[in-house]
Amino acid sequence: MRDSETPVLCPIPPGFVAPGADGAEFVPLLALGDLAPGTMRRVSFGDLDVLVAATDAGIVVTDDRCPHMSAPLSLGTLDGCAVACVLHRGTFDLATGETVTFPTTGGLDADGVSHAPWNPADTGPKPEPSASKASARALTRTRRLRFYPTRVEGGVLEARIPR
Repeated sequence: MRDSETPVLCPIPPGFVAPGADGAEFVPLLALGDLAPGTMRRVSFGDLDVLVAATDAGIVVTDDRCPHMSAPLSLGTLDGCAVACVLHRGTFDLATGETVTFPTTGGLDADGVSHAPWNPADTGPKPEPSASKASARALTRTRRLRFYPTRVEGGVLEARIPR
């Protein structure tokens, strides 16, 4: 994205603002010229890692943690507005905060609905896990993404980051 272009900032879905972000001050993330369309970047603030993504719907800032088991989403792939996690192949919509493809381990979705484990077509069957691991998988909840309000000032993308 060139600095002269007016960036599109993807609106945050209602109820998906990260806790503490609404009252936080805006802090610089990166220059707009450092974020090409269709790419993602990780930016860290102490122990908080955020994902900055230039999606088809606009620029999004969310936690750089899979809402399933906290793997870095920045290691995954971005396709339009969907980011895929490399750990359990879950896919999440960065425009809506919703799960597109449930992780392979199964478990509970954000609303408490159970999903069975599944195998990707390009892999063989997995061995049955121990009873305790199967129980842990069944009770692991996949949450919705959390977003950080953003703005652009002087060609720099800024977000409200709680401190």
